[in-house]
Amino acid sequence: PAGRIAPPTLAGRWSLLPVRDTDTTRRTHALAEVLLDRHGVLTRGAVGSERVPGGFASVYPVLRAMEEAGWVRRGYFVESLGAAQFALPGAVDRIRGHAAPRREPTPAIVLAATDPANPYGAALGWPDRPVRVDNTDGADGATPAQPGQRGSPGHRPGRKAGALVVLVDGALVLYVERGGRTLLSWTDRVDLLTPAAAALAVTVRDGGLGRLAVERADGASVHASPLAEALASAGFRATPRGLRLRG
Repeated sequence: PAGRIAPPTLAGRWSLLPVRDTDTTRRTHALAEVLLDRHGVLTRGAVGSERVPGGFASVYPVLRAMEEAGWVRRGYFVESLGAAQFALPGAVDRIRGHAAPRREPTPAIVLAATDPANPYGAALGWPDRPVRVDNTDGADGATPAQPGQRGSPGHRPGRKAGALVVLVDGALVLYVERGGRTLLSWTDRVDLLTPAAAALAVTVRDGGLGRLAVERADGASVHASPLAEALASAGFRATPRGLRLRG
C-alpha cells in the first residue's frame, strides 16, 4: 500500500535489548555462575563438555576469586579428578546427604546423554566395557575374546543428541543410541540390568520416547544378549528383528 517505507518482514513489535557487557571479567563471572548452577560440581571435564572458549583455564581465575570471596567451595568432591573442583555450598551439602548410608539403593534413572546430570563423558570419562568371553574355538574366522580384555571396536558412547544413559545408584548400566536400535551395557548383573530395563520401559510408556525397537546390544543381536531377559521382563515383546515396546 501507499506510504509503506519498510519491507513486510520488519512488521511486528520491537524492543530495545540491553547493551552487551564488554567487560571480560563480568562476562566470565556470569558464565561461571551458570556452569556451577548447571553442573553442581564444576570440573575441568565439565567445562570442556560445554565447549567454553579457552576451556577451563579461561574460567579458573574467576572460580578461584569466587572461592576466596567465600561464594564457592573447592575440594576433592569427585575422586581422582584433582583439587581443581568447585561447587556452590548448597551442592556440597547435597553431596554429603547422598554420601550418608542408605537403606535402599537409588532407583534407576534415564537421562539424555547430554544432560548435565549425566557425569559420564564430562566430569567423568566413559567407563571401559568388559568384553564377554567367547568360548568358541575361533571357527569361521572368529577370534575368541581374551579374559580381561576391555572395550570393543564397535559402537562407542558419547554425549550425542538423542542418545540416552540409564544409571543405577549412580553407576552407568546402559547407553541407548539415538533411535533406540542399539544398546551398550556395562554389566551382566541381573540386579542392575533389571531395574535399568524397567526404568527404560517406564520412560517409553510415559511417552518420553515413543516406540522403542531394540535390535542390537553390545555389537550382537539383542536376542543373544543378557539384556534380552531383562527387557522382556520389563514388557518388551519379541519381534523378528529384536525386542519392541510401544509407548
